[in-house]
Amino acid sequence: MTDKDRLVPDEGIAPASTALPAAGAMEELDQPPRSQWLDVWDQFKSHKGAMLGGALFLLIVLTVYLGPFFWDIDATRIDIRARNQGPSWAHPFGTDQLGRDMLARMMAGGATSVSVGLTAMLLALFLGSLVGVLAGFFKRLDGPLMRLTDLFLALPLLPLLLVMMLLFREPLNATFGPEQGIFILIVASIGITSWMPTARIVRGDVLAIKEREFVLAARSIGTTNSKLISRHILPNVLSPIMVSATLGIATAIITESALSFLGLGFPPDFPTWGRLLYDATDYLQQYPERVFWPGMAISLTVLSVNYLGDGLRDALDPRIRGR
Repeated sequence: MTDKDRLVPDEGIAPASTALPAAGAMEELDQPPRSQWLDVWDQFKSHKGAMLGGALFLLIVLTVYLGPFFWDIDATRIDIRARNQGPSWAHPFGTDQLGRDMLARMMAGGATSVSVGLTAMLLALFLGSLVGVLAGFFKRLDGPLMRLTDLFLALPLLPLLLVMMLLFREPLNATFGPEQGIFILIVASIGITSWMPTARIVRGDVLAIKEREFVLAARSIGTTNSKLISRHILPNVLSPIMVSATLGIATAIITESALSFLGLGFPPDFPTWGRLLYDATDYLQQYPERVFWPGMAISLTVLSVNYLGDGLRDALDPRIRGR
């Protein structure tokens, strides 16, 4: 074979391509890397139920908190001459047995119910996250804290709430006043009896994360336990915490409504959705719409929060997000 033949490639072998990447590929290379939260938002937007639930919950929150500024009627004003009226332009949701505007009471009751749900959720989230992180990170605390969690899970929820309401209602009312005292008591009762699922979920994630390479590397260079928890453990358990937060709001609202429906919640002159249901039971045959409005409000709020939680769970789970 001559030198000239060696320089000519065989016909069956394609020569290596020396073409430059296409313009679109170069643009993709020039783009900055996408952040994790942008991927989360894209996944959340693709969940139609979550977007609908988030929009509905935002609408409910804006209505109950900002509505009284536009519907300037006192929810506690009694007008005997206008009692038991049906829906009209003056009273779109009608009036109750004392002539109080039902729309104003629905907004005032919604503000109370949503406030109870948010506050009780924050308390339960704090307690559950604290117990879960301590139990999962410190092996010597795992057994006692999990047995305490199992003890609370074994207690019957409703009887425990009733006992707490009966024992602490009068002392708190005498200390803080009827409205503030009952608000503190209901929030504390719901928060103290609903932190256990969050604790178990967070503990499981902490047990897995503390064995990851980045945590072991940080421990090997002398990072203290407090910094390990705050910088490496907690940021990686935000997903279950946020999902538990959304679902905890729905649980707290339902629990508060049940207590008020049983007559152990807020006083009669302090409306909540559960209290409106309780007051409407005596007039169920004559005025069924009084049950419909608060019942529908509770159902829509719980449904929107559950859809929102489902969307957050799918968006924050990297196994689902990567599909």
